[in-house]
Amino acid sequence: MNKEEIMQFLPHREPMLLVDQMNIDENNVAHGRYTVKGTEYFLQGHFPGYPVVPGVILCEIMGQCCSLLVKEQMAGRTPFYTGLDKVRFKRQVRPGDTVEVSGYITRQKAMVFFIKAEARVNGELCVQGTLSFALADNPTPA
Repeated sequence: MNKEEIMQFLPHREPMLLVDQMNIDENNVAHGRYTVKGTEYFLQGHFPGYPVVPGVILCEIMGQCCSLLVKEQMAGRTPFYTGLDKVRFKRQVRPGDTVEVSGYITRQKAMVFFIKAEARVNGELCVQGTLSFALADNPTPA
């Protein structure tokens, strides 16, 4: 999927849309990519003269890339993080880097999903962990 196709099901928009491409392979593993341009708002103060993608943004990139795993359930719903477990940061991510994410569902309880995910740059692990999120029904307009 390209960015236009992604925006048909993912509710995020600029400047918080942090995935350029995504797909699911034959083993039901989500794969996504995001290239850090260097102009993103979160790099402006993190850190001047030596911009580094914040860890929480790396977790958001992983979550957005793995959302394709629950695409069918997302109609009329919004994904909200419910937890991050055993997240470990292994490498800095800087402007020009392409973050490549992979993840798969380990467990589901109603509309709460648990995803084992990792992100790499040039094959080198930069972050890994277990993400959990819930799909909440969108409010009905009054």
